[in-house]
Amino acid sequence: MKKICVGFLSAFFGLAALAAATRAQELDQLIVNVPYDFVVSGKTLPAGAYRVKRANDHDNHVLAITSLENGGGVLLLSSVVSPTREEKPALGFEVVGDQHFLNRVETADHIFTIPVPANATQLVALKKQTTPSPSSSSGAN
Repeated sequence: MKKICVGFLSAFFGLAALAAATRAQELDQLIVNVPYDFVVSGKTLPAGAYRVKRANDHDNHVLAITSLENGGGVLLLSSVVSPTREEKPALGFEVVGDQHFLNRVETADHIFTIPVPANATQLVALKKQTTPSPSSSSGAN
């Protein structure tokens, strides 16, 4: 009887430890589908599905955004971390011109804010100047 009780307790504590480890892995993680290109940490990421999570368990200010489609991504530093009261994890964007700048990540556990560059308007204007318009073409007829 003692062997059964010890085995049961070992299994119970093993499952409890596994559940705690699983919860730790899910801390501050979400998967989102972004319907438009967006800018974060100076890099433009294409529309698509992304996993957002803390880069490591020891520093909750560094987040990793990774594309589920092509594996590309970026690390970013959040400026403020606070406990969340939101029930719906989401990303927030600041729209400047026709560009979407990631400025907020809300997970089930925390709200992270990401500073948008002070010169975002200038960056958008510069991008428009350097991008060729589709109506201009070269060539002789």
